[in-house]
Order: sequence, then structure tokens, then C-alpha cells
Amino acid sequence: MSKNRYPPGWDEKRVKGVISHYESQSEDEAVAEDEAAMGGTVMAVPAELVPEVRDLIAKHKKRA
Repeated sequence: MSKNRYPPGWDEKRVKGVISHYESQSEDEAVAEDEAAMGGTVMAVPAELVPEVRDLIAKHKKRA
């Protein structure tokens, strides 16, 4: 059996803490965390509208 290997600065306690954090989050808390990290809103878009949404985002970024 192989020994667990962690990235520098990580150990089993830290990994378990991260797992515990994400397993205890509500769906709303998880979405809020994702949105904060991305700097925007997460939403489901029908696949056939994705090209149009991408175009709108590109136009918006050009104006900003």
C-alpha cells in the first residue's frame, strides 16, 4: 500500500478540513462562493443559446 503524498504545505488534517468545509455547505452557500470567486453570476443557459450569450459577453467586455 502506498503512502499518501500531499502538496507542499498540505497534510491530512488540512485535506480533511477542506473536505469538511465543502461537504457541510448548503447549495446556496456553494453557489455564492463560486460566484464570488468568478466575479459574476452562475446560471444555466440552454445549449442552443450559448453562442448568443458568448457574443453578448464579448460585446459587453469591449464596451467596458
